[in-house]
Amino acid sequence: MEIFDYMGKYDYEQLLFCHDAASGLKAIIAIHDTTLGPALGGTRMWTYESEEAAIEDALRLAKGMTYKNAAAGLNLGGGKTVIIGDPHKDKNEEMFRAFGRFIQGLGGRYITAEDVGTTVEDMDIIHEETNFVTGVSQTYGSSGNPSPVTAYGCYVGMKAAAKEAFGSDSLEGKTIAVQGVDNVAFELCRYLHGEGANLIVTDIAADAVKRAVDAFRAKAADPKDIYAVDCDIFAPCALGAILNDHTIPLLKAKVIAGSANNQLKEPRHGDLIHEMGILYAPDYVVNAGGVINVADELHGYNRERAMKKVEQIYNNVEKVIEISKRDRIPTYLAADRMAEERIRKVSRSRSQFLLYNKHILEKRLQY
Repeated sequence: MEIFDYMGKYDYEQLLFCHDAASGLKAIIAIHDTTLGPALGGTRMWTYESEEAAIEDALRLAKGMTYKNAAAGLNLGGGKTVIIGDPHKDKNEEMFRAFGRFIQGLGGRYITAEDVGTTVEDMDIIHEETNFVTGVSQTYGSSGNPSPVTAYGCYVGMKAAAKEAFGSDSLEGKTIAVQGVDNVAFELCRYLHGEGANLIVTDIAADAVKRAVDAFRAKAADPKDIYAVDCDIFAPCALGAILNDHTIPLLKAKVIAGSANNQLKEPRHGDLIHEMGILYAPDYVVNAGGVINVADELHGYNRERAMKKVEQIYNNVEKVIEISKRDRIPTYLAADRMAEERIRKVSRSRSQFLLYNKHILEKRLQY
């Protein structure tokens, strides 16, 4: 991998390698774009096959956060950290304190949060060394468990998509197939059941399925059968890359809207869904409730204010649909375009401001 060529091709700003021999810390911080503000993105800890795989993951995830934050209307750029190691065996206090010092050294260009393999407790340790961290314990002014907020954002995004597909945003009587019923999806099911939707659920964990069946009178489906069930809306809330050559032809839903990340295995699968007449609510637009929620911590967390911002996901899905119609492109491309248009406008405004200041300075230097 030619790192500088890759960074130049996709407009990355910074890649930082963090090493602390005493604690075993090996971390990579990728900052993609700070046009809209400091880069916000979580810290992932994973046992990567190679250092190159870790770098690629950090870069890919950082760019994804740029688009997610921009599409969500946040004044934040995109960044991400990966820590190389087994989250079940390799963690120690010294590791996260050392990592916190690296974040502090960036002077606010990057703000972290929890992600796969890290916890609230890990963020608390980082917080001992820097204030540029969100998702800490509520005793530090955090927002607490993000799952219900992420689920609420997914719920309102689904309603916006339903309005376009069915002429009404009411989900009463709609049959919704939910793939995966972990914490976020379980809370999503609570919202859907409360509105009178009929739920079909699946998960590789039988106890998770039973919990949803008991709580929401849902029907259970085998994981391999969930794609082909008769439903109005398919909600992917588990693994990524589940929309692919094998699964897409099986779908009977008119809408796809769920909380899982990276649902399209390849971009071309977004084209295929569009050609089939299925309305896809892009994942990073719909599942942005969590990042919107933790971003509010930067202003002194206020739950009412945060939830109002999360409700904007409804409008964001509508904007994506508008752009899709305007430019005659699939919704996954329309979401990218919405994010890019916002970044471009702010960048242009900033450039004009800098040029104006340069002009004033040159005039002053003439006297």
